[in-house]
Amino acid sequence: MFERLLKEAKNYVKRSYSPYSRFRVVALLFGGDGTVAGVNVENASYGLTMCAERCAVFRAVAEGKKNFEGIFIYSPDGMPYPCGACRQVLREFFTENFKVIVTDGRKKDTFKLGELLPYTFTLK
Repeated sequence: MFERLLKEAKNYVKRSYSPYSRFRVVALLFGGDGTVAGVNVENASYGLTMCAERCAVFRAVAEGKKNFEGIFIYSPDGMPYPCGACRQVLREFFTENFKVIVTDGRKKDTFKLGELLPYTFTLK
């Protein structure tokens, strides 16, 4: 599975729009609803930048897909750990056991979402 997701992520990395940070990121939601991709999109007004993880989640919501077992986050430019905003958005839609795989193509870290965001806001 890792190699298949890495190959797919590498195909998307050229779509990242990251002229400011030069840190390209791809996020792939994977599971029962297939794969949904997102890339980071930066803006001169940096607060308007969208991370790859949120891009993938919002795209999945727009497509009516919600059956995923995890997210694969890739950057050839370094280990792309999700920011706090992305962790909270992931938690809005997925459980504490949701798998988060982070890789630069050489190293890999795997977490449960609950490990990355142990105290979270939820509908409960």
